[in-house]
Amino acid sequence: MSDIPACPLCAMENTYPDGDSYVCADCGHEWPIAAAAGEEGLLVKDVNGNPLRSGDTVTVIKDLKVKGSSIPLKQGSVIRNIRLVEGDSEHIEGNSDKIKGLVLKVCFLKKA
Repeated sequence: MSDIPACPLCAMENTYPDGDSYVCADCGHEWPIAAAAGEEGLLVKDVNGNPLRSGDTVTVIKDLKVKGSSIPLKQGSVIRNIRLVEGDSEHIEGNSDKIKGLVLKVCFLKKA
């Protein structure tokens, strides 16, 4: 079995190393080898299976009640510049326009 990972976008295994990057022959996606090695321990995916990274922007897919706030987080709310919770692939941290310091489950989010 090969040590080369499958493509993070299309999940096809037809990938190859090219310099300091991996390249997917099926979709043409390129990603750095160092990033692939560092993310193997923690892979956070949104509700559609897209990989999330710190700094990404996500959208809430349903209305959510927020503990400690009387303002609900409405469907379609945008959470910018998210941070991954170290050692936890089910939660992210971020801020909305109205509510700061949110910790959200990734099953209610999709990558924007």
